[in-house]
Amino acid sequence: MKIAFIGLGEVGYCYAQAWTSAVHAVIGVCELRGDSAMQERAAQLNTVLHAEPGPWLQEADVVIGAVFGSAACEVAQACVAFMRPGTVYADFTTASAADMLAASVSAREAGVGFTDVAIMGAIALLAEATPLMCVGEGAGRVLQLAADIGAPAREISGQPGDAVRLKLLRSIMTKGMESLAVECLVAAEAMGLRGALYEVLADIDQIPLTRFMDAFVRSHVLHAGRRLAEVNESRDQLIEAGLQPLVLDGVARLFSRTRDGLLADQQRQACTPPDTVEDRLGWLAPLAARRA
Repeated sequence: MKIAFIGLGEVGYCYAQAWTSAVHAVIGVCELRGDSAMQERAAQLNTVLHAEPGPWLQEADVVIGAVFGSAACEVAQACVAFMRPGTVYADFTTASAADMLAASVSAREAGVGFTDVAIMGAIALLAEATPLMCVGEGAGRVLQLAADIGAPAREISGQPGDAVRLKLLRSIMTKGMESLAVECLVAAEAMGLRGALYEVLADIDQIPLTRFMDAFVRSHVLHAGRRLAEVNESRDQLIEAGLQPLVLDGVARLFSRTRDGLLADQQRQACTPPDTVEDRLGWLAPLAARRA
């Protein structure tokens, strides 16, 4: 295929190299930076460096968007105006779901298949082997390109924006766990207990993560008040060790919110929601709703 890249940073350059090695042709690159580093990258790819989208995109079968998420919609709309009907614009950015949907509407009006592509991992670690998740009218062509470089990729049902929604939902879990790991292990190391902590956490390895999450949600509604006391004790321990709790402050606020909801139900003599994940999430959702 003939591929054009909009953005030749870490993501764009990684895939441009991979697809060039897989005997696809990079017919052009659009990059605001025209410095010697970018010129060298373009030369390595045996392609032309452009300052903006233009008629040169008409030669491409697939255009890859790899810019900052905040610029993704505007860039995609500028590109599809020059693309041939029947081609594909694949957006590899982490833009908002609303921007992805808006860009897909513009692409459809131009006869271009738009694909929301979420990179589900760290390019710096796995390069082109990083898993991809795709949704949109051009997903089939993106899956074909992914297969050519050995990238694990799958298509999900839904509309453009849903892939990035899932990526950001995953980030809530992974970045939250990262923050907890930092706060917990810094404290454990300061207390000389890190090795012992690994041992007492070993039981968690025996439970699949999704089942573990569901169990937390189900039991949280019943035991938030009691667990809040333990959260506060844990927070006090960090302070006594000369450390500043950040993650635990947010944890305490969440447990307090649930406890207050339970107390309000008791005052109204309302029943505890049934012991299912769906019912407990349904009870928690109004508490989590953002107040104006």
